[in-house]
Order: sequence, then structure tokens, then C-alpha cells
Amino acid sequence: MFKFFKTAALAVAILAVALATAWAALALWYRLPFGTLPRAALSGGFALLGLAVMAGLFRRRALRALTTFALALAAVILWWSTLTPPEGGNWSPDVARQVTGKVEGDILTLTDVRNFTWETPEDYTVNWETRSYDLTALQTVDLFMSYWAGPQMAHMIVSFGFEDGGQIAWSVEVRRQEGGGFSPVADLFKSNTLVLIAADERDLVGTRTNARGEDVQLFRIGVSPDTGRALLLRYVAAANSLAAQPQWYNSLTTNCTTVVMALIRTFAAEVPLDWRVLANGYLPDYAWEQGVLDQSRSVEELRALGSITPIARAHGLTPDYSAVIRQGVPSPAP
Repeated sequence: MFKFFKTAALAVAILAVALATAWAALALWYRLPFGTLPRAALSGGFALLGLAVMAGLFRRRALRALTTFALALAAVILWWSTLTPPEGGNWSPDVARQVTGKVEGDILTLTDVRNFTWETPEDYTVNWETRSYDLTALQTVDLFMSYWAGPQMAHMIVSFGFEDGGQIAWSVEVRRQEGGGFSPVADLFKSNTLVLIAADERDLVGTRTNARGEDVQLFRIGVSPDTGRALLLRYVAAANSLAAQPQWYNSLTTNCTTVVMALIRTFAAEVPLDWRVLANGYLPDYAWEQGVLDQSRSVEELRALGSITPIARAHGLTPDYSAVIRQGVPSPAP
């Protein structure tokens, strides 16, 4: 029995050291403010230290090896805790501004609403606007899933519709530096900050259907106007908070889906956790199980009916874009 517990403890220690080594080595590689060679040397040096410690666990001086590793890891964690999100930067034009909002009575006014005209992902006309919305006229909430990496992963956009046919779409995105890109691995290590974009659907959805040609699916959400209003105001509060205090983007814990789920839970705590929040390509299946999609049709039928990229590309980014892409997409009763 003693031998079993000793073996189990050794296995746990090796796993813990391996995971800590991988995290620290990648953190040093991605975030040290040095050139490639110094970063490689320090990152590789920590990796070698981890390997040496794991080998040392099989010898009599295992405790000394663990102590040395713990001190080195503590130094990395202390440095890591000093990294704070930058308030300014040479941002890419499409994420250069953080939307903010204020509510006076039932009127919501948003500043820095994006309304770009996209020809290609690299060719676009920049336009930022101030818009006002009557919250008593809020009627619908819609979910867009834009599939860019197979069926497992998608970008999530939530759009709010009003009586006059107007839509305001919201997206949680990576605030990239000019010329920078999105990296799921690098963005686990404080490489970019978070930005909330509020935009015209022809911009935020249209760039994905028409300029990028992604597989975009539209799902009409069955919630009451009061619930829709509560969610919209949570978006506004989160946007104002980000404008005041930047946050790091994290491709695992703070992304386009987890942020929205956190907003929903601020007023609907009964929403359960689910693995599909991470593998968010399957989020429509989760939403259907929660009863907020049309229950008279299967998820597969809703995906087919809500596949809007072909009609969007055929019709173009015209003023009636929002109405056209909703033709034939079923909407459940709240």
C-alpha cells in the first residue's frame, strides 16, 4: 500500500511540474520584452529546469529539486502578476475604439458605434457613429454564429432588434495592434486586450458573410423584451467598464462566448455551465436544450434555415441587409 501511494504521489508531482513548466516556459516566450534569442534562452532554460526537476524526483534529493523549482516558478508568477493591460496602443482600425453608452430614461445613446463598409477583410471604409435607441421599442434578440475553424469553433455575435427594424449587433473581440493577428495560443498569455464592439449588422455580420465568406448561421432567440433589455444593458455596462479599465483577452477564459455567458448570469443565475461554452460551435445545441430556440424544429433544421451567407452574398450589403438575411428564419414565441 505504501508503495502504491508513493507511486501515485510521484505521478502527481511529475504532472504538476510538467504543467507548471509548460505554462511558465510559454509565458516567458510570449511576454518577455526581449528579442527572439533572449526570450528563447530564458524560456528554454526554464523548460530544461523543469525536465531536470522531473528527473530529480526519482532520486533521493527530490525535495531539494522541488524547492528549487518552486522558487523559480514563484519568480515567474511574481513577474506575471505585474503585467497590466495597456490603456493605449497602435490599435488596428477596426478595434481602435471602445463603444460606450449612457441611459437617460428609456433612451440609450451609444458613442463609437462601428459602421464600416467592407470590400475585403483588408479594404474597408472607416466610420464611427453616435446612435440612440428607444429601449421601450426593443423587440428581439438574435444569435449569429460565424464558423471560421470547422464545426467546433465559431465567433458569437448577439444582435438586438427594434420596432423600426433597426439592429445593433455586439461582438467581444481581440483588440489587436496594427498589423497583429489572432493566435489562440498567444492569447492565453496576455498578448492582447479585450474590446466590445457595437456595430451595424452590415458591418459586424456583413464582413463575415460577404468580405470573408465565413459560414454564418442566424438563430432567433425566444426571450421577452424585458430580458432582452436586461442583456443589452449588461453589454453597455461591460463596455463602459472596459473603457475605464482595460482587461486581457484570453482565448480560453475571456472570449466571445464566456464573456456573454457571464453577462447573462448576472440576471439569470439558473443558466447552467456546459462544455459547449468552450467548444462554442455547438452552442446552438445548448441553446435549443435550454428552450430558447424554436422547439418545433431540430437544431439541424434551424442551422439549415439560418445559414445566411449564400443569401447575403447574393444580395449584397444593401440598406435592407438585416431584413433580407432574416427571411425564412423561424422565430419562436418568447
